Amino acid sequence: QVQVVESGGGLVQAGGSLRLSCAASGSIANIRDMGWYRQAPGKQRELVATITSVGNTNYADSVKGRFTISRDNAKKTIYLQMNSLKPEDTAVYYCYVLISGPYWGQGTQVTVSS
Repeated sequence: QVQVVESGGGLVQAGGSLRLSCAASGSIANIRDMGWYRQAPGKQRELVATITSVGNTNYADSVKGRFTISRDNAKKTIYLQMNSLKPEDTAVYYCYVLISGPYWGQGTQVTVSS
């Protein structure tokens, strides 16, 4: 059984920062890619950032220069540091962990007020 739990969401004013965390636990052999998606009301889920097992990262154009994804393999945890937040960043942020198949967290709400 694999559990994926996000934390760190909340309400912040435009220009502020948040750091999201995602911890995987349970019966885990190894973790390949990890990353974050988000879904805003009325919109499709979109990729925010990914990080591979060797540390290669990829970001959506909309967050480049503002967000940073990182991982701690020993803790089986990834982070998303979000700076210079904009109202359009408001969404539920979902963590995924690729092991033998994909596992998803329950999501954490990020709300950016103007």
